[in-house]
Amino acid sequence: MAVELIIAPEAQQDVDEAYGWYEDRRPGLGEEFLGCVDACIQAICRMPDLHAKAHEEYRRAFVRRFPYAILRVHWWEGDRLLHLPCIPGPKEVAQSLGVTC
Repeated sequence: MAVELIIAPEAQQDVDEAYGWYEDRRPGLGEEFLGCVDACIQAICRMPDLHAKAHEEYRRAFVRRFPYAILRVHWWEGDRLLHLPCIPGPKEVAQSLGVTC
């Protein structure tokens, strides 16, 4: 079942900041990061229950090649399953949810 994905402004800000950081390290690396994030989000949309629960109602999907995970909580609104992702780095995941990436 495909789902509608709502990206929180904070999550978009995390992605934008990471993009800038990677581009500063090597031109083009930020674009590679965005491609990997997009691939992870597309996989979530295609198969929302594929990834294991990280904590209570949160599910976690890892972004390939980069130390980021997409954490999301989902809920039903009418007949739509909505996901609210956040994209913290490993340290923030451990601190906020008591789990490690």
